[in-house]
Amino acid sequence: MTVETKPQNICMELQATQDSENEGSKVLDIESSVSKDSALLSRLDEFPEGGLVAWSTAFGSFLILFCGWGYTSSFGVYEDFYTQYYLTNETSEAISSIGSFNTFLGTAVSLIAGSLYDRGYFYHLVIAGSLLQSVSLFMLSLAKPDQYYQIFLTQGLGSGIALGLLYVPSLAVVSHYFKRKRTLVMTFIILGSSLGGIIHPIMLNNLLNGHLGFANGVRASAGLVSALLLVACLCMRTRLDPPTTPVNYIAAAKKCLCDVPFIFAMAGAFLVQTGFYYPLFFLQLDSMKHGISTTFSFYSLVILNASSCVGRFTSGYIAAYTGVPNLTVISAISCGLIIFGTVGLSSLTSVVILGILYGYFSGVCNLGTPISGALLTSSYTWWKPAVFSGVASLAGAVMYSFMSFIFTRRNKF
Repeated sequence: MTVETKPQNICMELQATQDSENEGSKVLDIESSVSKDSALLSRLDEFPEGGLVAWSTAFGSFLILFCGWGYTSSFGVYEDFYTQYYLTNETSEAISSIGSFNTFLGTAVSLIAGSLYDRGYFYHLVIAGSLLQSVSLFMLSLAKPDQYYQIFLTQGLGSGIALGLLYVPSLAVVSHYFKRKRTLVMTFIILGSSLGGIIHPIMLNNLLNGHLGFANGVRASAGLVSALLLVACLCMRTRLDPPTTPVNYIAAAKKCLCDVPFIFAMAGAFLVQTGFYYPLFFLQLDSMKHGISTTFSFYSLVILNASSCVGRFTSGYIAAYTGVPNLTVISAISCGLIIFGTVGLSSLTSVVILGILYGYFSGVCNLGTPISGALLTSSYTWWKPAVFSGVASLAGAVMYSFMSFIFTRRNKF
């Protein structure tokens, strides 16, 4: 018996087979896409928490802070040297403006550097910042006595921009590798700034006031900084790709400006920073002018920065019991009161006590120096800048208190 096969039945069977294959292909594509997304999410959620690349990146960040904020913390050495020997025709206000402009750019340029980091320009920022810091310090060594603009352009402007380019990327890249250990690693990295504040003043005081003099002394310092920054660039590596969706900074700013505790925190930070750098920039000069031995005065900043290192290290443990807002208020009040205490600085013992106490609480607490310099005048009236900086710090502590109060009430309700 012959079986007749109709053409339209054959076409229908072929179409059904093709549809079945297409559906199977779509299912496979969907499963493949899901597996890829899952792998990406897994990569984002998993942190190495260690390893050679992770720890070398952390070490590179440590070196950058050592050569960045650690070097800025030693500006008190330059303040003393410029005032007494190198910029004798300039006022204390003008000289302190060099260091304050450097610190201002260190934070202001960070706003731009952070945005560029989010767009994947990490290596560009780190390399450019390192080169600029190196070039700025070597150019500083060429500055002539009483040529204020040369020192301001190199140390104030150039080094300040370099500091801003390096600061945020060096901290942010560490979050690619650590989550559970992030607090511990960040504490280690921040200690680079404190260690730099210990090593650089010792080195600069002996170089600038030794047989090498200003030019060769600054070159030796620049050589050390350049070598360490080169090591940092070789050590640091990124792990994650930049976010595909750009951050809406305008929306983020509007949200922050509607947050009352955040407003008080910004006001407090502004006021505290107004007085924060007064001891860092003027303690060594203050000691010298009060007749304390030159040798010991050279180590006044070392004492302050070493105590600051202890404060930064212990702040994490204390905050676990007091809470971060309360600890911030306590440290800001303490800094303000200790700055008032600098009015009574007159002996070696007072320098040690004030240096240790202020160093510790400033380490926990972590623009106003031109104002302090103007108040100091050429007659070295020390109580005026001390009172100004102390009042500014205490006013900042009041703002922090409001922030802490509102923040605590919000969490309760």
